[in-house]
Amino acid sequence: MPLTLGSVVERFKKKFSVSGEKSAAYGSHIPGGYSRSSLTFGPHAIYVERGDGQYIDTIDGHRLLDFHNNFSCTILGHNHPRIREAIFDLVPKGFSFGNPMEHEHQLAKMLCERIESVEKVIFSCSSSEACLSAVRIARANTGKNKIAKFEGGYHGLGDPFVLSIHPVPLLLAGPATRPKPVANTAGLSTTSCEDVIVLPQNDLEACRRILADNAGDLAAVILELQCGAGGVIRLDEPFVQGLGEILRTLGILMIVDETITLRAAYHGMQSLYGVKPDLTVLGKIIGGGLPLGAVGGRAELFRMNEAGEVFHSGTHHGHPLSTKAGIACLEVMNEATYDRLNSLGHSIQTELNRWAKQHDYPFSVNGVGSHLGYEISDRPGRVYKSCRDILAYSNEEHMQIFAFEMANRGIFPMYRGQIALSEPMTAADAQQFIRVGKEIIEALYGTKQ
Repeated sequence: MPLTLGSVVERFKKKFSVSGEKSAAYGSHIPGGYSRSSLTFGPHAIYVERGDGQYIDTIDGHRLLDFHNNFSCTILGHNHPRIREAIFDLVPKGFSFGNPMEHEHQLAKMLCERIESVEKVIFSCSSSEACLSAVRIARANTGKNKIAKFEGGYHGLGDPFVLSIHPVPLLLAGPATRPKPVANTAGLSTTSCEDVIVLPQNDLEACRRILADNAGDLAAVILELQCGAGGVIRLDEPFVQGLGEILRTLGILMIVDETITLRAAYHGMQSLYGVKPDLTVLGKIIGGGLPLGAVGGRAELFRMNEAGEVFHSGTHHGHPLSTKAGIACLEVMNEATYDRLNSLGHSIQTELNRWAKQHDYPFSVNGVGSHLGYEISDRPGRVYKSCRDILAYSNEEHMQIFAFEMANRGIFPMYRGQIALSEPMTAADAQQFIRVGKEIIEALYGTKQ
């Protein structure tokens, strides 16, 4: 019997009924029951009791293979011994001071040595804050006010960035070759849309025209080389290289947001493109699972910070526990570990894509390394080059069914069509995802010989 959205949701609600009860009860003190709206998985979040390695144990009594990993943050999985050791070593000494600790510099040095474009680093509590700091640094150094971002790009919760992550309704988003900013939340400043230029993904000539028209006002362009929240769209290498040339000619800074994509390559995803951005935003894995963000880049761009002309401070910026855990995480994530983890991601992508093509299923897996996206399309062989393609061609109901049924069958993906692998995972874990993925697609479309 074919899967339906109603049937899989009912099984989900029954399997995770305790989580549903907690969500409803906790809403009396927390709007929605939890502080991150992104945690909602259909009707409610799945509450967790603990995690160990590649698994999470839910409050409902189920163990799930975790292909979510806190939106790609926990690259070492859960309860990793090196992270525990780092934290437990620091706690008896104290971990909240009005003074710096030496391991803040140690982590900064590791990042500078690992990422070619990064000469100096400043830390914050999250990459949301780091993106705001990067924009401030760019504005201060250029004397210009506006920034540009891409449709489908996500750069945290700051007012300049909660625009056109999902360019809906399309009626307000303008033509694909000259997009207009669309607010994705209520409560934005009325000037937010005025200060942000929106660019189309993978259309170099359209970007050239838009940037040339606004060059006198644009301080920087911020971009993800591979998007996350807006759909897993990878910017083409010739496009990014061409964009870099345009920005240099026009005197506009390039900010690459590697919050997610640092997990794609040891030297950052920018190393795969051969580009050296002016500023790089970092987050997620650099804190080893604890809250941490950073801005790095050319040393000269931080001179105004050093002179006290650009303000950057926060009570918990560069928090000792986070920087200590981040050092441990980066030490584990050496080049060999990257290669092994990326090979697992590659096996999932190639095997499922080969199988879908062989059997003419409208299913594909996209992305680079250990952060991948899956799409169920209107037809087999659909290629996505922009977030507008996802909006136009993705089968949203079948995407929801796939996510619910993954959870029902013991695998926890991101609800919005993404997966992230972790270091403890094995070839058997990759094969489990492949097997369950095939079973769900066959249940949706029938078995084909």
